[in-house]
Amino acid sequence: MIRISNVSKSYGGNVKAVDSLDLHVMPGEIFGFLGPNGAGKTTTIKIMVGILEPDQGSVEVAGINLVDKSIDAKKQIGYVPDEAQLWEKLTGAEYLDFVCDVYGVPGEKREPEAVRLLETFEMLQAVSDPIGSYSRGMRQKIAVIGSLMHHPSVWVLDEPMVGLDPRSSFLLKELMRSHVDQGGAVFFSTHVLEVAERLCDRVGIIHKGKLIAVNTVEEMKNLFAQEGDKSLEEIFLEVTGARLPQEQLASLAK
Repeated sequence: MIRISNVSKSYGGNVKAVDSLDLHVMPGEIFGFLGPNGAGKTTTIKIMVGILEPDQGSVEVAGINLVDKSIDAKKQIGYVPDEAQLWEKLTGAEYLDFVCDVYGVPGEKREPEAVRLLETFEMLQAVSDPIGSYSRGMRQKIAVIGSLMHHPSVWVLDEPMVGLDPRSSFLLKELMRSHVDQGGAVFFSTHVLEVAERLCDRVGIIHKGKLIAVNTVEEMKNLFAQEGDKSLEEIFLEVTGARLPQEQLASLAK
């Protein structure tokens, strides 16, 4: 469903934001993409959705090469960025109509789908208001709704829970599971490791541009079983080198 092959990207100099990345996300799978700040998560996602071009390598979405058939590949993707830049003078309804125009969603299919999603996220009463009047959480919700209007096979979300209230976060997770149950794929980045541990079928950890671990949460735990039962958070801190040595922790506690 998503295949990233030998992808690298630099922003100048010799430091690679993404370094020789190989990754395959399968249909029916929620894939969690984890990493510290600056690890290369957002760069990878922007390459995956066609915003950035890699220096080398290739990306396929639903079997379509993103370089050779960019428009066809992008039609398969629903994308929610880490901070959606929305046109503030448009109403929510106008924004959804614009998204549907871009993706060629037939007029007769727009309203039923929009109403269903707006009711789900309790946005029906606000859809006629300008986006400039929305709170951050409301903006995130209208971006999520817009990303689903064309029924994408691949749903890509960058830190999607930021700004959402607990109910909306729960509903988003339910929609993610429903999406893969229908044969789609979900790829999302998050810093909330408890969510990744409960929700993801597999997770990948990127650090300094390199993918350093890919597996199910249970299989990752099994790899560290000899050192005692560990949470995904503890494994993440260990493999990224973020856990402080015991002697340093002791000195900080003094």
